[in-house]
Amino acid sequence: MKICVFGAASAHIDEIYVKTVEELGEKMAKRGHSLVFGAGGTGLMGAAARGVKRGGGYVHGVVPEFFKHNEVEQLFDDCDKITYTDSMRERKAIMENEADAFIITPGGVGTFEELFEVVTLKQLNRHDKAIVFLDIGGYYSELEAFMHTACERKFITPSCLKLYEIRTDTDGVLNYLESYVPVTVPFKKTKLGE
Repeated sequence: MKICVFGAASAHIDEIYVKTVEELGEKMAKRGHSLVFGAGGTGLMGAAARGVKRGGGYVHGVVPEFFKHNEVEQLFDDCDKITYTDSMRERKAIMENEADAFIITPGGVGTFEELFEVVTLKQLNRHDKAIVFLDIGGYYSELEAFMHTACERKFITPSCLKLYEIRTDTDGVLNYLESYVPVTVPFKKTKLGE
C-alpha cells in the first residue's frame, strides 16, 4: 500500500518524535508499504523517509518547484521518485491521489492543514481511505478533546469523529491501516447529522 505520511518539517523538535517516526517508516517498508510525502529531509518528514529507506522501501517525494529556488526547506536527497509541482495545492492533490491511506504524525500549521483537508474530503465522500493519527506523547490529545467539544456544541456531528482513528504506537497505526475496511458514511450523516 502507498501510505502518505504528513508531519513536521522542523529540525528543532524533540528526538523522541524523530526516533518514533523513523521506526514507523522502517516498519512500513518491512511490511511491504511505500511512502509518498512532502519530500522534506528534516523533522518528521525526513524521519519517515529515512526509516522507509532503511527498511528497503520505496519513497516518492512531492514538492513545489519554489522550494528548490527559495530554499524553503531541505529536501530528502534519497527519494526514488521526486515530483515537482507549481503550487502547494498541486502538491497536496498529488499526495492525496497517490495515497491508499494517510498517517498523521505530529506537526505544525502545514500538517494541520493537510490533516483537516483529508478528513474534510472523507466527510464529503471524495475518498474512503484510512486516516490514522500517530499520537506520540499525547501530542494530539488536546486536538481530540477539541474535536469532541466541537461535536458537543454541534459544530460537527458524532459521525465525523469516526472518519479517523488515533493510535499511540507504530504497530497500532500499521495494524489499523492493514485491517481497514472502507465504510462510506453518507454525507448527510457527517454534515447534517441526519
